[in-house]
Amino acid sequence: EVTRVAREVGTEGRLGGQAKVPGVAGVWRDLTDSVNFMAGNLTNQVRNVAQVTTAVAKGDLSQKITVDARGEILELKNTINTMVDQLSAFADEVTRVAREVGTEGRLGGQADVKGVKGTWRDLTDSVNSMAGNLTSQVRNVAQVATAVAKGDLSQKITVDARGEILELKNTMNTMVDQLSAFADEVTRVAREVGTEGRLGGQA
Repeated sequence: EVTRVAREVGTEGRLGGQAKVPGVAGVWRDLTDSVNFMAGNLTNQVRNVAQVTTAVAKGDLSQKITVDARGEILELKNTINTMVDQLSAFADEVTRVAREVGTEGRLGGQADVKGVKGTWRDLTDSVNSMAGNLTSQVRNVAQVATAVAKGDLSQKITVDARGEILELKNTMNTMVDQLSAFADEVTRVAREVGTEGRLGGQA
């Protein structure tokens, strides 16, 4: 029975097995109880680890490993729980920045995830770079549009841009050039006619 449980749990990975030896007493009862206790503990620990890692794989970051553990199993428990905390903090921060920038129109937000390393640090940096670029681009467009609305045609969009933001930059800068040329021409004709008395001028 002990060999069967050891084989099922230790070699075949089949958890939940218990040794059943009817009529044993003394040392043999103690040995059977110890094997069953060990197998039961291992079963509970591995199943709790599997439950949490399966939840993480499905995008559920609300679960933690709660089973009592010691030694290397405790280290594994702590590592996985830390991983869940970091993934949750990362997801919360990215969601916050995306909501602020994309939905609420509040620019300048940056994700701040303490203690992340490797891929999670790279992803955080990428989100922050995207939000930072978008902030700079939109603020530069707004600055030039505000200047035009106030009659200042001396400003141009200078921020580095690509794709549709580049198209917007080029359109706005062309508009500023055309408005400036139009204003210069109207001013010239007005000066010629109104100040210099030269009639027949055309813009």
